Amino acid sequence: MKDLLDVHTHTTASGHAYGSLYENISAAKAKGLELVGISDHAPKMPGTSHEIYFLNFRVIPREINGIKVVMGAELNILDYYGSTDLPAQILKCLDYAIASLHDVCINAGTVAENTSALIGAMKNPHVVIIGHPDNPKYPVDFDALAKAAADNKVLLEINNSSYKSFGYRAGSRENAQIMLAACKKYGAKVIMGSDAHIDSDVGNHELSKEILTENNFPPELVINNSVEKFFDCVNFRKSLTNI
Repeated sequence: MKDLLDVHTHTTASGHAYGSLYENISAAKAKGLELVGISDHAPKMPGTSHEIYFLNFRVIPREINGIKVVMGAELNILDYYGSTDLPAQILKCLDYAIASLHDVCINAGTVAENTSALIGAMKNPHVVIIGHPDNPKYPVDFDALAKAAADNKVLLEINNSSYKSFGYRAGSRENAQIMLAACKKYGAKVIMGSDAHIDSDVGNHELSKEILTENNFPPELVINNSVEKFFDCVNFRKSLTNI
């Protein structure tokens, strides 16, 4: 499977990650990627950066050392309506956003509540990706989620970090099988993300690729094989801000 991009990576700005912006870019180049995205945690995550960090992305070149660079954020979903933790005026400064459920920011609810939270976040036109939606801590209705993702042209993430044996989301691999079946049913597109918290992990999608292969997932529904496909998704989502 062609793998040209990784847009779920963290730097020291997240407070609990250990690579710098340039280290992540260098790692992406070494892995043969064409595009890397920096998606540091938004302010409700303990230890991360203040809102002002996300305001000044205009100073960062969008191509560095031959690698395309996009600057985003991993937003924290705060309630079962899908509210997130950066205001609209700051979201406008981002190239894209991932929206995720984290247990330090929101308690797990019922299946209906967790599903509502993720689908609600899709209504935010700056949100391009739903992060680690197969996390067993937040059980969801994958059928409803995949249909909403297809309808809203939002990407569901296949999060490599979730599938590691020492990771915090045990059971994600089993949930991924259910989610991918629903994605096939509705034509929902997915994106592999490393969720790297150190530069050596940037571009690491090996476990994600295994899961996609095991489930005979259609390559045309995986965004990582084309930088243009990713930007098409971003541009469509951003176009909704004018509606």
